[in-house]
Amino acid sequence: MTLPLPIYLDNAATTPVDPRVVDAMVPWLGEHFGNPASRSHAWGWEAEKAVESARRQVAALIGADAREIVWTSGATESDNLAITGAALCHQDKGRHLVTVRTEHKAVLDTMAALQAQGFDVTLLDVQPDGLLDPGALAAALRPDTVLASVMAVNNEIGVIQDLATLGAICRERGVLFHVDAAQATGKLPIDVRTLPVDLMSLTAHKTHGPKGIGALYVRRQPRVRLQALIHGGGHEQGLRSGTLATHQIVGMGEAFGIAAAEMARDTAHAQALHQRLLAGLQGLGDVRLNGHATRRVPHNLNLAFGGVSGEDLMLAAPGLAVSSGSACSSGSQQPSHVLRALGLSDECAHASLRISLGRFSTEADIDRAIGALRDGVTRLRASPPVFSAK
Repeated sequence: MTLPLPIYLDNAATTPVDPRVVDAMVPWLGEHFGNPASRSHAWGWEAEKAVESARRQVAALIGADAREIVWTSGATESDNLAITGAALCHQDKGRHLVTVRTEHKAVLDTMAALQAQGFDVTLLDVQPDGLLDPGALAAALRPDTVLASVMAVNNEIGVIQDLATLGAICRERGVLFHVDAAQATGKLPIDVRTLPVDLMSLTAHKTHGPKGIGALYVRRQPRVRLQALIHGGGHEQGLRSGTLATHQIVGMGEAFGIAAAEMARDTAHAQALHQRLLAGLQGLGDVRLNGHATRRVPHNLNLAFGGVSGEDLMLAAPGLAVSSGSACSSGSQQPSHVLRALGLSDECAHASLRISLGRFSTEADIDRAIGALRDGVTRLRASPPVFSAK
C-alpha cells in the first residue's frame, strides 16, 4: 500500500512548479523543438524568439537590461561563473576574495577551490541574528580585493542582508559585488538599476519554475568582465557555451513573470501563514526562531525546539516534509554551518528545523503542521530534556 505524501513545507529546498509554467513549457518539448542557435530557418528563429522573450521576463524581475542576463544551469553554476570568472579575469589586480561564513556551499566551496589555487579568501563572521555588520566588510577589503560575495536571503534562516549598504562599500573601494539571490526572487523587490550589485545569481526552481535552469546577471554599466568557464561555440556572449534548453528557459521566464505580477500577494500569503504557525506553537515553550525576527522573508522559519533533536522530530512527525538544514547539505550529520556561525551550540543546532512556505501552502497545511509538531515535541520531551533552545 502506498503511503500518502507528507504536507510539503520545504519550499526553500525547491518549489512545486506552477501549473501555468508547465503549460508554457510543454509546447517547447514537442512541436517547437528547434535549436535557438539555428539561424538559417524558422524552427531556430521561433526558439530564439522564445529564449529572448524569457530573457526579458527574467531581467524585468530584477530591473536589469535583457542583455545583462546569461543563461546557466542554476544558481550553483552562476555562483561558480561569477566568482571564479571574476577571480581569474581580474587576478592582475589582486587575488583576495571576501565572503561570509553563512553563505551557500556553492559559494563557500567555490571560494575554497580558488584558495587551493593560491587565492586569499577572507570569511566574515555574522552577528548572532545572522546579519553581516557592514563595518566588518569594510574592514576586510584590501587594495588587492577583487570580489566580495554576500547572499541576499539566507537559504537556511531566511534573513535579508543589507545589499544597498554592502554594495556601496564595495563600489566605493572598486571591488566587484556578487549576490546569490536564489532565495530572494519573488520574495523581495530587487532593482539592480539602484542597487550597487555587479553580479547576481538566479535560479528558477526556488520561484515555482523548473529545475536545471538559472541565470547570472552581469552588469554592463560599469562593465563587468568575466573569464568563461565553459567553452565551445561562444553562446551567451561567449560566457557560457552550450545548446540552450529552450523549454526550461521558457519556464524560468514564465515563473519570473508570474512572480513579478503576484509578489505582493504571495508575500502577504506567506506572512499570514508564518504568523499562524508561530501562534500555534506558542504554548510549547522553549522554542527559538533562529535569525533576525523581522529582517527576514516570511517564507522561512528556522525553529529550535528545546530538548528535542530536529532529526528525531522529523521522524516523530512523518506527515511533514520539512528539513533540518540546507537541501544541499542534508546528507551531512554535522550541525548546520549557518547555525554554528550564529553562535548556537551543536545541541541547539541539531534541535532546529527549517519550515519553508510557498505559493501553494495553505492554512490547512499549517494547522496540520502545528498539530504534528506539538504532538511530536510533547512526546519527545516526555524524557528529561538534555538542553535548551534558549
